[in-house]
Amino acid sequence: MTYRSSNAILALSVALGCSSGAGLEPFEAPAPVSGPLAIRVIYPPTEAFGSPIRDGSVISAVSSYRVPRVDSMFVFGSVGRGDARLTINGQDIEIHPTGGWLAWIPVPGAPGDSTIRLRLNAVSGADLATSVLDVKRASIYRPPLASGPWLDAASYSPSGDTWVRPGEGFRLSLRASPGAQVRAILASGDTVEMLPARLRDPLDWGQQAFSVNPGLREMPLPDRYVGWWTGALGPDPGPVLSPAPQVDHGSRSTIVEVILGGDTLRTRWPARVGVIESSVPPLAIVDDDTARAGDTDGLLPGRLTPHGTYHWFFPNGTVAAVSGRRNDQVRLQLSSASVAWVDAGDLRSLPQGTPPPVGVSKPPRLSSGADFVTLRLPLPGRVPYFVDETEFEVRVRVYGVAPDIDWIQYGGTDPFVDLISFEQPVEDEVVFVVRLAEPVWGYRTRWEGDDLLLEIRRPPQVDLENPLSGRTLAIDAGHPPGGSTGPTGVREPDVTLAVARLVRTLAEEAGARVVMTRDSDAPVGLADRVEIAERQNAELLVSIHANALPDGVNPFVNNGTSVYYYHPRSAPLARELNRALVAQFGVRDLGMGRGDLALVRGTWMPSALTEGLFIMIPRQESILATPEGQMRYAVGVIEGIERFLRAVGRKVVGR
Repeated sequence: MTYRSSNAILALSVALGCSSGAGLEPFEAPAPVSGPLAIRVIYPPTEAFGSPIRDGSVISAVSSYRVPRVDSMFVFGSVGRGDARLTINGQDIEIHPTGGWLAWIPVPGAPGDSTIRLRLNAVSGADLATSVLDVKRASIYRPPLASGPWLDAASYSPSGDTWVRPGEGFRLSLRASPGAQVRAILASGDTVEMLPARLRDPLDWGQQAFSVNPGLREMPLPDRYVGWWTGALGPDPGPVLSPAPQVDHGSRSTIVEVILGGDTLRTRWPARVGVIESSVPPLAIVDDDTARAGDTDGLLPGRLTPHGTYHWFFPNGTVAAVSGRRNDQVRLQLSSASVAWVDAGDLRSLPQGTPPPVGVSKPPRLSSGADFVTLRLPLPGRVPYFVDETEFEVRVRVYGVAPDIDWIQYGGTDPFVDLISFEQPVEDEVVFVVRLAEPVWGYRTRWEGDDLLLEIRRPPQVDLENPLSGRTLAIDAGHPPGGSTGPTGVREPDVTLAVARLVRTLAEEAGARVVMTRDSDAPVGLADRVEIAERQNAELLVSIHANALPDGVNPFVNNGTSVYYYHPRSAPLARELNRALVAQFGVRDLGMGRGDLALVRGTWMPSALTEGLFIMIPRQESILATPEGQMRYAVGVIEGIERFLRAVGRKVVGR
């Protein structure tokens, strides 16, 4: 990578050996700091630590944080000196020269304890500091010691209000005494026998995202019982979009019996399950600004399962039938074969008898512009749709619609579009396929009346010798709001802004135009950052972050560099950024990954989110805090972008 300027920052880049990812010298350990001895705990968060504590005096505090129900936890902070010794509950903890430290310890105490007590002792010469920290632990049901039957009242599933289709079955489960006879007795007199369950050992999101080969195991759970029922259960919950208030329904409630030996425990099942009439299903319209605040992005995420990962993004005005609900999650019936789960609070019910916007799609028409081509799809109404992509295709799946297409009008012979076609995978779905002559770069959709407009962006013309020349880059300095803090108090928002400013300088020296999503410490919302990039017509978006881990994951094994993308077109960008950053930092390669992250879900351009180092690791925090570490981060971002652009340019030239 060659730059034409000799200004101070670029001179620093050369002096630090950051002009290439190959053959970089490792980071040198800083000289030990020699400040006053003081125990400061950054995580779990508490405000009680920070002042020097001498002569064996003890400070006690209670953290407001609640540790999840895991078997291990980490604690990190600083002691103010690089030559101190620290123990936590008798375990020696390594001190970094900055005075920062990170401990990964088994959760002390009995499994059912609600509080974790940590005793910290720091020594430096004649100085001694001792602290006691009590940390709350997530609550868990503890079966009674008596031999009689018991039932965990928080384990019912379903609980609350649920609506199902006619003939749709659902799973019943609860936790109760091992070896008991468990059954649910409905108001109708029907009985559902509950049997012991075999379930997968659950993994939390941190283990899924960061653990090395965590695995999943099937294991018997003798205190878990499952059953199956089809139809209503308990009292009538009322209309699906406006449930009846919760009241004591007496004899209409479902009763649970737990029989163990000669004793029987009887209690009410806290659930109401209603059945939605299929002849006239209720209709809902998407409206994510029900408060009329005017500060939403106009998109409602749709999920494959309740509270699951985002898959669809329904714009305001989308109309669909409702076929189910689980408390605050509503199931939209997109077509006879497809459903999506959305937040109930972002829907408005339409008057009973409103006809659904089903019908046929009329012939599409293509038009060409300087920066993008537009495919106009005439539809019977604002029906749900889903856009996905392959390397050279953009596909729009429209739900509740059948094709009636005699003509497809290209409106000219634009060389960017090879072919437009359509498919009918099921009776009431149609898929429009646009095959391109160049790789997919970005797209967006919007409604114009009842016509859906798909705008497909032309990729930039890349100069292979100087790929940044003439390009417009959006550089996002991650946080605030939010952001992590390292053991010695280094803030992620400060680091990311420093790196982003260096990226801007290097990119502008190479001929690029740079859009900063923030250039101060003022908070910027996630949706606002993406909107800034799109409004400025940026061709790439790179979001800069420093990583941290959740409890229950070993931070000494699962740390390093990683980069995340969402759309397929962004995977090559993430791969090149990851390679360049690993070369710059010389740490473990955690690899690239697909992440359901707001900053990389935008569709108008390739985008990636970098997690260069872990700010919670003392050594990596110290790197991020230095001009050299920040410059290497910036150079890695620039090198990754350049390699990605060159690869795209070669691919276009090769066709």
